[in-house]
Amino acid sequence: MRIIFMGTPDFAVASLDALVQSGENIVAVVTAPDKPAGRGQKLHQSAVKVYAEAHGIPVLQPVKLRDPDFLEELRIYQADLQVVVAFRMLPEAVWNMPPYGTINVHASLLPQYRGAAPINHAIINGEKVSGVSTFLLQHEIDTGNILLSEQVAIAPDDNAGILHDKLMHTGAQLLLKTLTGLKTNTLTPKAQSTLIPESKLKHAPKIFKENCQIDWNQDVDTIYNLIRGLSPYPTAYTYLDNKVLKIYMGTKEYSTPDITPGDYKTDGKSYLKFASNNGYINVVQLQIEGKKKMEIIDFLRGYRF
Repeated sequence: MRIIFMGTPDFAVASLDALVQSGENIVAVVTAPDKPAGRGQKLHQSAVKVYAEAHGIPVLQPVKLRDPDFLEELRIYQADLQVVVAFRMLPEAVWNMPPYGTINVHASLLPQYRGAAPINHAIINGEKVSGVSTFLLQHEIDTGNILLSEQVAIAPDDNAGILHDKLMHTGAQLLLKTLTGLKTNTLTPKAQSTLIPESKLKHAPKIFKENCQIDWNQDVDTIYNLIRGLSPYPTAYTYLDNKVLKIYMGTKEYSTPDITPGDYKTDGKSYLKFASNNGYINVVQLQIEGKKKMEIIDFLRGYRF
């Protein structure tokens, strides 16, 4: 098969590498345009582009996916199949081009957690199981017929970064199984509408800054899951002495607080804990505005409340 791969971040690289290592014929890669980032605003290449160039794979970086020149370039590669992992929404002119269609690898057990942030929302909602699905793209985002799926357990202390890596590797192997099934004509695509009623679906929309602020009036478990689900990025935050305090890691303490939710206690040496409505969150790893990320003991050693 002649395959065109579409993806941008590290999550997609694992799947691309699995295809390359298994000897698949990757004729081109489509990824995001280089973007200015960091100090000096130097152009930053996507992880997928870096990998593709290191392996001699042609790279396409369209600004607009409906651009006639880009569509013509895609046609020239005469792909039998396109594979999409962590990329943007494709117009029909792109996903419907190859004879075998376009496969997407999605980091959830579809139809649950359709959307841009399935890993974050699964942990925020306190799920104990997540997974990866491969499906055929169609008009509505993340709604195409499912080809294969595989469950992945979420440990009680897993954060979004840990689950990301679990799903990244599971997804790469599931993609290989999916290609084998396509080649041998042994897959039976399943319509998502037949699996779970629409009323019971949980969604995974893009996360914005306002979604990341901790509401200390909630219970310990809800806040703990929010912190895990947003760590290491985009990170849950609160305020300490009118400064933004990002919390990367915390522990739960169930008790009856004797201070108002959102207020804190500290001995100035070993602990800093914020009250919720049924206990405390002990901060373990944090970053105060204007400083680097650090452990709580290092923070308390230098901070003056």
